Amino acid sequence: MHVALAGQDDAPPLLLVHGWPQSWWSWRHVIPTLARRFRVIVPDLRGFGWSEQPSHGYEKEQLASDLLAALDALDIERVGWIGHDWGAWAGFLAALRAPGRIERMLALCIPHPWVRPSLGRLAVLLSYQGPISLPFAGARVADPMVRRVLQVGRFGQRLDAADVAIFAERIPPAVTVAMYRTFLARELLPIARGRYARARLEVPTTLIAGRADAVTRGVRAGPVDGQPQLHVEVLDGVAHWVPEQRPQAIVDWAQATVPTSAGR
Repeated sequence: MHVALAGQDDAPPLLLVHGWPQSWWSWRHVIPTLARRFRVIVPDLRGFGWSEQPSHGYEKEQLASDLLAALDALDIERVGWIGHDWGAWAGFLAALRAPGRIERMLALCIPHPWVRPSLGRLAVLLSYQGPISLPFAGARVADPMVRRVLQVGRFGQRLDAADVAIFAERIPPAVTVAMYRTFLARELLPIARGRYARARLEVPTTLIAGRADAVTRGVRAGPVDGQPQLHVEVLDGVAHWVPEQRPQAIVDWAQATVPTSAGR
């Protein structure tokens, strides 16, 4: 696993985890500011960015295991977790499994595990996840789909071509296919049937959704029934790309309560 590091080793640790189809570079607008007060740890998920690209292990529970193992390798016992997209979902899974490892969490642009299934949201997901997951065709459409998705929902603010290349050229089509074929074939139905319905989140967590984000459409602002540690906020004027388009919201959350411990 490739991990970018910034800040002082004795500062409170803060883990930043990207989603599809990006890499650690998606946090480029927040790392310099956060590194003034935190030990910033920014991994690439397996298959993404500069990490190795195995043919297996793209179950989201495995991604959570990878990230907890990375903290072990860095000798970090407890961390603040900021995740975007799949990086946020992996954060929820890690928090449910090992709440003692996460001091607080910010989840960005992903439905939380207790959102009721929605046909509208499912239609949005299948509109791009379905073609990607198809046998034979998936590998052919993966790269153009990555490049197209990276520009969707930016309100006319086109992502720079150099940044598109950094993301697209560091995620092989086979990895994109594995991420979504695994999700649709093995994970989606158990989640819809309530796999996490009775799980209780013990980590203080804020979920931020962009009001125009089709992925989180229908996620309501405010407290979540049955999950007192989870609160949802909705940002106007932004869709899915909060780390790049609203970086100050992330910085504000991180700096609101700075832990005093170094997390070891």
